[in-house]
Amino acid sequence: MNNYKTLHEKISADLRKKILDKVYKVDEMIPKEIDLADQYGVSRPTIRQAIQTLVDEGYLERIKGTGTFVRKKKINQDFIHNIKSYEDQMRSKGFTPVTKVINFSIEKANEEIADKLNLNVGDSIYSLTRLRYANDEPAVFVITYIPLHLYKDLINVDFSKVSLYATFEKYNRPIYAVERELNVIKSNYMSSAMLNIPVGDPLFYFKTIGYSKDKEAIEYSISWYRGDYNSFEVRINM
Repeated sequence: MNNYKTLHEKISADLRKKILDKVYKVDEMIPKEIDLADQYGVSRPTIRQAIQTLVDEGYLERIKGTGTFVRKKKINQDFIHNIKSYEDQMRSKGFTPVTKVINFSIEKANEEIADKLNLNVGDSIYSLTRLRYANDEPAVFVITYIPLHLYKDLINVDFSKVSLYATFEKYNRPIYAVERELNVIKSNYMSSAMLNIPVGDPLFYFKTIGYSKDKEAIEYSISWYRGDYNSFEVRINM
């Protein structure tokens, strides 16, 4: 029994490496079970177990009557019930995070931003637009608004290299609690261009307000997460 387990684990590891090395490419069908059994010199149940491991991990998808296909491995996001920086979240999932700053400027708060941040319309805010990557693949496009009066000289920070949440901590006003609203929408021309996906693809659309320990709103973010590259985990305790 132990030998059987070791065998299917070795095969799943080899198949996983071939997927990561793009021997088997995304959306391509892998060889049939009978062909893999011959290739590895094992039984079909052993191959079936190895494939199921990769299905469970999100690398493969079985389509009844057709075959087994390579799928882009999704990022299993759990930040809905955790407060983590993007960098920490990605590294904990085994992905390499990269951030590209599209725009960072000082603007005036419109009615929506003023309402979310408890400001007056026309108050000065930082507007930070970023494209976040995971393993060189664009994963999320996010625009963040921050009250100017809370964080002086923030405009000089390079947020392609520095975490926003770590910067908040440096200013002794870290994120203590968040409110998140989630919707599922179709991508438009702007989000499609940023995330390199077809117009109309599904997106997870978040609106987030971050609060300090004294319940002061210190950030308001709007985020577009690729539906083909992200999944979201929610834990509920009874």
